[in-house]
Amino acid sequence: MPKYRIALMPGDGIGNDVMDAAKIVLDKVGLDAEYIPTDIGWEFWRQEGEALPQRTVDLLKTCTCALFGAITSMPKEEAEAELLPELQGKGLVYRSPIVRLRQTFDLYMNLRPCKAYAGNPLNYRDDIDLVIFRENTQDLYAGVEFHPLPEDLRAKLEEHSPNMKAFKGTASEDIAVSCRILTREGCRRIVRAAFEYAKKFNYPTVTLVEKPNVIRETSGLMVREARKVAAEYPGIELWETNVDAMAMWLVKNPQNYGVMVSSNMFGDIISDLAAQLVGGLGFASSGNMSDTFAVFEPTHGSAPKYAGQYKVNPMAMLLTVKLMLDWLGEFESAKALETAIAAVIAEGKIRTYDMGGKNTTLDVAHAVAEKM
Repeated sequence: MPKYRIALMPGDGIGNDVMDAAKIVLDKVGLDAEYIPTDIGWEFWRQEGEALPQRTVDLLKTCTCALFGAITSMPKEEAEAELLPELQGKGLVYRSPIVRLRQTFDLYMNLRPCKAYAGNPLNYRDDIDLVIFRENTQDLYAGVEFHPLPEDLRAKLEEHSPNMKAFKGTASEDIAVSCRILTREGCRRIVRAAFEYAKKFNYPTVTLVEKPNVIRETSGLMVREARKVAAEYPGIELWETNVDAMAMWLVKNPQNYGVMVSSNMFGDIISDLAAQLVGGLGFASSGNMSDTFAVFEPTHGSAPKYAGQYKVNPMAMLLTVKLMLDWLGEFESAKALETAIAAVIAEGKIRTYDMGGKNTTLDVAHAVAEKM
């Protein structure tokens, strides 16, 4: 029996292209693993009314981890219009399968490394090495939303919050509400994960990114819990900054920061900003992790217009494979892969269009595999 069972979920659009690139590198690594193709994505929504079929959830429960490509997503009305005619009008609601995976498997930690590799012409600076820890299951992504605002809920909100007076003249059908929900344990465990990482890799600081001066209760809870956790790590300094200021400082002095931690929405935004500093989403890898299971994904979208052209940069996916190897404890293979990726970037001979080259997705993957 193989040591690992790894689900492959290419998803939609260029997810298939970059998954093919990942397979080239994985073949070179030669893991003792069984790779299992798995159903997920837009076509399953269109044809079945479910982008994440239950059979996929059941299969994932038998796997060590999963490697994910990309997903297509649309707003509510557009998503329903894409359903087969016989499925329309039945109350089916599209929900992001990756968000569902995070919540179903309690993948509370989203790890987003943003590292500048020498020779990348898209680097903002060459001395950037950021690692962002994003809480992955709570906040505005919890999906507790209402439109129109139910009258009984509105009455309770007006009873408990004087700030609802600002909406007194607005009809409930004209109000949409999304709830930002953070828990004490959710705050603690993501901050502790960031501090453990900083301790393991000798980072002197952990920067907490929130907005407690305005979003007082939820960001306030995160700040209070972060300070408690920080007290357990006397050798590492906790820096606190507001998310809007952090966006400015990341553009001004990104080299000053190492490990960062934030709640779900702010972490999502800051991660994409940081990714652009090191070449854009073509270099942005991520891992969605619990204590026992993980789903690894590049953070770019499905880019339908490029699907099947093998035009896009696969580096984000290859760096995602590197994260997966680290998580599996295959540290030598992970190091060899990253060294090969860095060498291909530094040489500059094999590059996709975004880096000014003319090579294909698979050309890059083969070049990396040869370097290994």
